[in-house]
Amino acid sequence: MNAVLVDSHCHPDRFRPRDGAPLEQVLARARARGVVGFLAVGVDLESSRAMVNLAAREHGVFAAVGVHPLQEVLPPLPEPETLADLAQSPGVVAVGETGLDHHYGTDWAEWQRENFARHLEAARLSGLPVVVHTREARRETLELLRHYAPPTGGVLHCFTETWEMARSALDLGFYLSFSGIITFRNAAALREVVARAPLDRILVETDSPYLAPVPHRGKPNEPAYVVEVAAEVARIKGLDLEEVARATCANFERLFGVQLGGSPAGPPSAPRKKEEVNP
Repeated sequence: MNAVLVDSHCHPDRFRPRDGAPLEQVLARARARGVVGFLAVGVDLESSRAMVNLAAREHGVFAAVGVHPLQEVLPPLPEPETLADLAQSPGVVAVGETGLDHHYGTDWAEWQRENFARHLEAARLSGLPVVVHTREARRETLELLRHYAPPTGGVLHCFTETWEMARSALDLGFYLSFSGIITFRNAAALREVVARAPLDRILVETDSPYLAPVPHRGKPNEPAYVVEVAAEVARIKGLDLEEVARATCANFERLFGVQLGGSPAGPPSAPRKKEEVNP
């Protein structure tokens, strides 16, 4: 494949390849398929620090630091200043993953809301974009994003919601990241969101080791399979894979303020105004 790609969301500390390959070999398999960048995402402070260390030693790996809304952590929650300080570590380009997830009920709703609010404040303090996890909490997620209005925006990762929510997020200056779910047979409504979303606001990801795309579904996921995700975006939009690869790499660089060659590209761009988003 001639195209180069970036996996905009993966969890390397949780990789469990079926062949038992070490992390370095998993990344090498992805690079062999043209994947030149990886956003390694923390789910709590311990794993966030591990992602910072990984970014320091692996070329093309960037880190996001935060506490996942489904991650059980002992109180107290990290203060925004603690998160912002960690976010100043070399190689860190985003705060998160954070957000709201009511799929398993709302017993943790207040905890999640406070956790999310602290991350949004940390994004403001650090000047970094935020990586948002949202599931079955559309209204509450958008309310918090509007209230805190992170100055450099962010991305709704592994997007699985409606076009109405997508449009609202785009209006707020956010990007949408799509995973292997778009290849699933029962994901027709989500593929319609992909079709309608502007190409210059789309990222592709694996969320590995979860959500392996067809034809790897049911197996451990890994960053090499972001090629299948990008290929499905290309099919849906009637574009060449190379065009999708160029656009999603450029989007990643613009959002996170990096160059995929490894050096900083300046601060992330501010969110676009509502009227700049394609209908």
